[in-house]
Amino acid sequence: MYHQITLVGYLGNDPDMRFTPNGQAVTSFSVASSRKYTNNSGQQIDETTWFRISVWGAQAESCNQYLAKGRPVLVIGRLRPDPQTGSPRVFTRQDGSMGSSYEVTAITVRFLPGGRGTGSYEEDLGDEMGGVETDDIPF
Repeated sequence: MYHQITLVGYLGNDPDMRFTPNGQAVTSFSVASSRKYTNNSGQQIDETTWFRISVWGAQAESCNQYLAKGRPVLVIGRLRPDPQTGSPRVFTRQDGSMGSSYEVTAITVRFLPGGRGTGSYEEDLGDEMGGVETDDIPF
């Protein structure tokens, strides 16, 4: 069996790269994906879902070098459930409300143009996206 998840969102923090004892790079960052809609009573709802992303190998090094908080990304990967519950990781926010975090192991990370990060990756964007022109992206 196989599953795959595709996410488009903005980095919630700067990437954090570290190395395993055998020297393999792993980079972690969070991605927020939002949607706005109007419910049946006419109230505007802004719904944000957070994902914790882990990227391995050479792609981890590229993410650490070129991504920054606020940058938009497309992530293709697989969900990694909490080993104890089989569900997303549940936590209590500082204001006392409950929240959840979905863990994703990235297979592919695509750098999207725009955002408010401080890194500069536009000159390498064509290489990272396999030659796709940014005007051809449908979102």
